[in-house]
Amino acid sequence: MKIITDLPSVFEEFAEARKNSFLSVKRIKDEGKPVIGVYCGYFPMEIAMAAGAVVVGICSMSDETVGDAEKDLPRNLCPLIKSSYGFAKTDKCPFFYFSDLVVGETTCDGKKKMYEHLGGIKPVYVMQLPNSQDDSGYALWKSELFRFKDYIENMFGVRVSDENLKKQISLKNRERQALKRLSYLMALDPAPISGENLFNLLYGSTFKFDKEAVISEIEAVIEKIMRDYESGINVGKKPRIIITGCPIGGATLKVLRAVESKGGCVVAFENCSGMKNIDNMTDESDPDMYGALAKRYLDIGCSCMSPNPNRYELLGRMIDEFHADGVIDMTLVACHTYNVEAFGIKRFCLEEKHVPYMHMETDYSQSDIGQLETRAAAFIEML
Repeated sequence: MKIITDLPSVFEEFAEARKNSFLSVKRIKDEGKPVIGVYCGYFPMEIAMAAGAVVVGICSMSDETVGDAEKDLPRNLCPLIKSSYGFAKTDKCPFFYFSDLVVGETTCDGKKKMYEHLGGIKPVYVMQLPNSQDDSGYALWKSELFRFKDYIENMFGVRVSDENLKKQISLKNRERQALKRLSYLMALDPAPISGENLFNLLYGSTFKFDKEAVISEIEAVIEKIMRDYESGINVGKKPRIIITGCPIGGATLKVLRAVESKGGCVVAFENCSGMKNIDNMTDESDPDMYGALAKRYLDIGCSCMSPNPNRYELLGRMIDEFHADGVIDMTLVACHTYNVEAFGIKRFCLEEKHVPYMHMETDYSQSDIGQLETRAAAFIEML
């Protein structure tokens, strides 16, 4: 196992992983490997990996290209959708540029229509995600996994064997388990590291394409954090905050920074860039691998599901296990499903979990940083 002696340099390396991966993706393309660009945690990575493809997350969390997108798309549209389209339209995202195929999913109406425009720029495949987690939803999603497998086999001239798929399921489970163990270090009180450093580790790992190396690095980071913690190194006693809601990262890191600059510590992320995407494992004992994958992915508690009990179950468990003092629900302007669901999440936090709650609605601009800091300061002072 890799030995780590300097945590700050590791945090910086993971924070820079996205930039460094631009060159990695180019090398992968030069080697002739297929590259699949994706936007969402519902994407069944194991099937793509079993086909020999490398999966990359496409740029979608910056206001850099929103103005370009608004020339074609409505201004009152979710900033994540506008950013996604803007990066593709302007060719400013290396991951989109190097992707042989872009895979979308029907999580919301805005995305569905945006993918139609993307199809004029790059080959786009849209997976028909059901909006419920009942038996009919699982049957539909399982059929979609088979349809996607057949598509990439034909497109890339490969075969997704059961043997290779089983290996990739095991590998992804091991990666998720390592990231989950890392995340649960924040259940310690006081927390061993800041929420921003935790986020950099989680998010940066998605831009490292050698999964065995990622697992080894994360395990080494866990050991180093625990050694430091046992010697008395931690962030000190601070109000413990969980962030839930829309995907966090890029421009929306301003919410995390507002909390921590005003004396709080973000101990966990329920968002799909955090626990939502690593909490559940695929059942490796199930002989029906596609059925097991369908269940693992469809069980993700996104607000596009109706009803959405799994989000409440995960958030409730996290409030208890991370000893949360408060919950901040971060939603993007015009993200209707998360904004509507905020009412239920507020009631759940206040009435069932008896933990303070605050809703923060924002976009990708930097114009509301002062307001976010003021609200975060008031919330933390109340705690």
